[in-house]
Order: sequence, then structure tokens, then C-alpha cells
Amino acid sequence: MKLNYRVILFAFALIFGVVFSIPSLTQSEQGKKITLGLDLQGGLHMLLGIKSEVAIESRIKSIAASIKYLFDDEEIIFDDLRMVEGKKVMFELLDKDDVAKAKKLLKKEIEGTTLSENGLNFILSMTEAEVARTKSSAIKQAVDTIRNRLNEFGLAEPTVAKQGQDKILVEVPGIKTQADEQRIRELIARAAHLQLMAVDEDRIARVGSMSAQEAKHYGDVILPDVNTPNRKYLLRAIPVLDGSMLTDAKVGFDKNNQPVINFSLNGQGAKIFGDFTGKYVGKRMAVVLDNNVYSAPVIRERIGGGHVQISGRFKLSEAHDLAIALRSGALLAPVYVMEKRSVGPSLGADNIKASMEALILGFVLVVLFMVLYYGMAGVVADVALVGNLFLILAIMSLFGATLTLPGMAGIVLTVGMAVDANVIINERIRELLHEGKSTAKSIEEGYDKAFTAILDANVTTLIAAVALWAYGTGPLKGFAITMGIGILASMLTAIVGTHGIYQWLLPKIDKNRLGFWFGIKTEGNK
Repeated sequence: MKLNYRVILFAFALIFGVVFSIPSLTQSEQGKKITLGLDLQGGLHMLLGIKSEVAIESRIKSIAASIKYLFDDEEIIFDDLRMVEGKKVMFELLDKDDVAKAKKLLKKEIEGTTLSENGLNFILSMTEAEVARTKSSAIKQAVDTIRNRLNEFGLAEPTVAKQGQDKILVEVPGIKTQADEQRIRELIARAAHLQLMAVDEDRIARVGSMSAQEAKHYGDVILPDVNTPNRKYLLRAIPVLDGSMLTDAKVGFDKNNQPVINFSLNGQGAKIFGDFTGKYVGKRMAVVLDNNVYSAPVIRERIGGGHVQISGRFKLSEAHDLAIALRSGALLAPVYVMEKRSVGPSLGADNIKASMEALILGFVLVVLFMVLYYGMAGVVADVALVGNLFLILAIMSLFGATLTLPGMAGIVLTVGMAVDANVIINERIRELLHEGKSTAKSIEEGYDKAFTAILDANVTTLIAAVALWAYGTGPLKGFAITMGIGILASMLTAIVGTHGIYQWLLPKIDKNRLGFWFGIKTEGNK
């Protein structure tokens, strides 16, 4: 019996599958393992609500900041720029020659608004369509942001999905302790709304006796110091720039070896920041995060490059989580927990037991059917099936994939699909043997004739798996991943592997036995 490249390739795939499946099967501390999902190992389940009206307020602030930047950049003289009730921004132009230029600029640069005027006084209002779009975007952005935060935190395939019109479902597997749960909740709920705001130097001395309403009258806002809440800052309500212009945030250390957060701005943000710091040397600018002032340094010189630092007596874990929140983006609207419950590991144990029983039963029945119906040809198909299962486990382990209950269903389905190719191949070989062709020719032509049908069936199923993975969430993704890996693995084991085994054992295959039982070479074999 002569080895061929197909047998060598199959042997390598089998060894690869066994070696890299061992950590997952034995749950050893060494090596990469498959992670169990929420339905198998328990974890945290939350239903979140979202305060979409805050997203409207944030959009208005962003519009006001854009107006200030655009007018300053185009040297349009204006005054009394402030936000008013009813999703509006008010301002006054001081030169009537700027009116046409300002209106053209606002129409071009700021979408979803209507402009009304009374002399040189203007009001820019959000349209109802823009309000609806902002609310919808807030939900979608919250889903994406929370998912990014949990992924960066290193959690195994969390489920984050929109539920209904204004709710978000979050499921995080593997959360066991109260401390971990609290940390996850804080990471999810943190708005991470970064703003760089100018200090109102003209009225800062009066901040102790000034009410919030009076500050609003002057276009200001009163915010507390993050470390000393009794200390207040009077800041211009319209920020210089916000976190939407942030491109990166990393944990660093200052000269006292205390954790700080260094963040970078995009091109537009860097220009705005550089222009502002150059124009207001000697003034103070506050770094504000979630309506708390982290620092308010005096601007000593123009700061170019768009690099800013946040310091606030952080613990290292706090700085790490905050950097994650900043990198993943601010929540346009705050979220709050409507429902929370912990899924216990006993439920996972029951699911695992039932799923394993189904997997083993399905595997045994398929193996027995193939042996009883196809004889030794069935044994060859079963060897390929074992290789297929090990390959699925190995690949999922290497990529750190999460195995969910639907994922286990995908593996059970793959068991049946993996031998489907060999059923087609065996029937083609049997037909050719009935026609009187030699064993060698029947095997080669059988694989050739079956290949197109097998390829078409597997490709169409793979397309469905990719679509489920791309557009599905949580359980659907788990099912799609295992099914997709199983299809690709079966193409290797069930077609290449079994073909190689037949070629390897060709001298001992008895043509006269339709079950392909191995026996003594007969005269009819070639």
C-alpha cells in the first residue's frame, strides 16, 4: 500500500485536530480553549433602557459648537450664541453683510435644521425628521458602543442587541462575582462624554453664589471637580470640541508615576484645539468627562498635534476601563438598567449534559448506520467524521470562539452533513461497479461525478452560514460559526481524506463486495 498526498494531508489534519482539541476537552490550564457561552456556563443578563432625549440635547450642543467653529473660521462676527428650549440654537450677527454668507454656510455644513430670522437674530431648529433620526441613531450607536466596550474588555462573545424600539439586551457569559458584575455595569453605563470647555474667566469669581439658572442666562454651565465635588467651575456651555473628534485613548503615567489617559484628536479636532489654545494663551480650558471636571489648566502656549492628557487620581483599573470607554466612543444618550439577573451555572450544566447526550447519540447513530449500510466504506466515512469533529473543536479553540447551545446544535447538524458527501460518493462508486468498471476507475470516476453536487450543496449552505454570522447576533452567530467551520472541515475530511484512504487501500479492496468490505485481492481488481 502506497501513501499519497491525500492520506498525508488527512493524517496531518487529524493530528492537528486532536492536539489542539485536548485543552478544550480536558479543560486544562494550558493552551487555547473554547469558551462556553451564557447558556452553558451562566453569567449576567441585563435589559437596558435609553434616555433618547439626552441625545437630542447632545446634538444641539454639537450644532452650536459647529456654528462657533464655522463662524470663527470664516471670520463672521456674531454674538449671544446659546442653546434655547425646544431643540434650537440662537445667535446674533453683528454685521448685516455677513447674513448671506452665514446662511449659505449653515445650509451647506449643518444638515437636518431649519433657519428662521428676525433682523440679525437667527434661530436654528432641528427638524422632526432629524429628531427621529437622532433618536434612532442613539439606539444603534449605543448597541455598537456597548458591544465594542465589552469586546475590548476581553469578554467572550457578549450578546448586545436592540430589543423592541428603545431597549437593549446585554448578555455577558462567565461573570461570577459581584465585583466583576459591578465593573461590567459601570463600563456599560458610562457615557464617556468627553468635552474640552473654556472657563468663563469674567464670572468665575462669582461661581459660589451663582445659580444654575443664572449661569444658563450667561450661556454658561456649572460643573463640579471630579475629586472635590464642592469645588465648582463656571464653564462656557458650548464646548470647544467633544469626544466625537477623538481617535485614540491609552493609559500612561505622569511624572509621579500616577495613571493618566492620553488621547489623540483627528485632523479637524487637532486644528480646532490648536487654534483655540493659540488664541487664548493665559486662559484656562477644562477637560470635562461625563459632566465632571478632571483638570482645568492654564494654556501656556499653542498646543499642536492634537494630543491631550486626562489626570484624575485614577486607579490603574479605572484608567484602563475609562480608556476603553473613550476609544469605543461616547454614548449619545445614557442607558439605565431596567432588568438584571444572574444566570446560574446549574442551568449551564443541564444544557451541557442534554446537548452532549444529543451529540453523542447522533454521532453513534450515524456511525452505526454508515457501517451497517456501507460496510467498510462506512468505516472509512466514520474515520473522516471523527477527523471532522476534532477539526471543528481545534479551530474553535485556536480562535477562542464561544460555544453556545445553538453552536452545539450546529455541531450535531454537522455530524449528519459530514457523512452526506460520502453517501453521495459511495452511491456513485457502487453504480460504476455495477456497470462492470474496475475498482480503481470506479473510485476515481465516483469522486469526479460526485464532486460538483457536493461542492454546490456545501457552498450554498456556507453562504447561508456567512449571512447568519454577518447579520445575526448571539445564538445565531454561534450556530453559524460552528456550521461554517464544520462545512469547511468536512470538505477536507469527507472528500480529500476518504479519497486518499481509498487510494491507499486500493490493493485490498474487493470489487465483488458492494459494501466495499476489505478482503483478498481478486482477479477483477486493477
